[in-house]
Order: sequence, then C-alpha cells, then structure tokens
Amino acid sequence: MGLSDIRNRMEKACAEAGRDPAGVDLIAVSKVQPNDRVEAVLEQGHRVFGENRVQEAAGKWPDFKARFDGVSVHLIGPLQSNKARQAMELFDAIHSVDRPKLAQALARLAQELGQCPDLFIQVNTGEEAQKAGVLPADADGFVAECRALDLPVKGLMCIPPVEETPSLHFALLRKIAERNGLSGLSMGMSGDFEEAISLGATHIRVGSAIFGERVPG
Repeated sequence: MGLSDIRNRMEKACAEAGRDPAGVDLIAVSKVQPNDRVEAVLEQGHRVFGENRVQEAAGKWPDFKARFDGVSVHLIGPLQSNKARQAMELFDAIHSVDRPKLAQALARLAQELGQCPDLFIQVNTGEEAQKAGVLPADADGFVAECRALDLPVKGLMCIPPVEETPSLHFALLRKIAERNGLSGLSMGMSGDFEEAISLGATHIRVGSAIFGERVPG
C-alpha cells in the first residue's frame, strides 16, 4: 500500500459513486511519522496533511512549508482552548471544533489576527462518552452558535464507533450537514473511506496505509 494505491482506490470509489475525484481531498495523516517518510510523500507531490497534536505539528510543518509550495496542514485531533492561538497560526483547517468554549476562543482570535482557518464541527455520531464532539441533537444549535460568532464553518467531521457500521454514521453526518447548508464532510479513514466517498465525503483521512505503520518516539 502507498500513496498511489490510495489514490487509485479513491478514483475507483468516486467513479462508482458518480463523483468527480477533484471533490474529495485526501488528508495524509502524518502524526507520529518520521520526517523522512513525510518528505517522501511530499516529494511525490502530495500537499494535504493531517496532524493530531499542535506541538508535534509545530516541530514539523514550518520547515516543510518553507521548502514545499502549496502545503495545507489540517488539525484532525482534539484542540485545547489554551492552544487555540498556536493552532490558528499553524493550520489551514481545524476539524475538531467541538464545544462553545473553543468556538468562542477561536472567534476572539479570528478578530485579533484578522484571519481564521477553515473550521469543521466534530459530531459525536455514536454518542460515545469517551469521545469528543457535539451530540447529533445539539449539532444544529452549535452550527448556529458558531455562525453567530462569524466563524468560517465549512462542514462537519465524525469518527464512527469502531464496532458499528460506519455508513450509518456517515449518512447521519451528511443529513445534519445538508439541513444546515454545509458542504464539507470530513469522514472516512483507511478501512472505510470508500463507503465515506459513496456517501459524500469531501475530506478523507488516511495514515498508515500511505506512510506505513506508525513508529511512536
């Protein structure tokens, strides 16, 4: 498996769904990957990457962005409010907006900095106690709250429960997005991104299938 294999699978899934592959962004999840592996993927021309932690991204991406044009880095992991400023300066998109306190911090910083990354609201579609995200019943209200703060909400994100059929969660996320007029759907990972594409995913998150197994330091 590697970048070209994932791209081929994406193209096939898009063809089967009657979709243009250009409408699906592949986020190469580079968290806990050695820099040489990340550089190899950059050398292949890929430009969209995902990180879980602000601190790890801060030590990796400023240098790569200086060396490679057109790089876009997305935060796909949880964000603490006290790291919001650093996140807004580092990332081109944040996929884990999940609570009012964070939304308010991002809004204050957006006014101060005069810019804001694209934002995705994380929805806890499985209503799992241990997982971040707004509950489906609260999603409409939270979208409205973020919009009232003038935040650039582009879409929704979810991580389905491991033991449940992912397509049910992807369909739920799409339904919430549609009724709120949101086009972005960040959903689907290595094992289920074809299903996500068939249900409208605009951003899929694939890590070890591109880079190889993670090697935590």
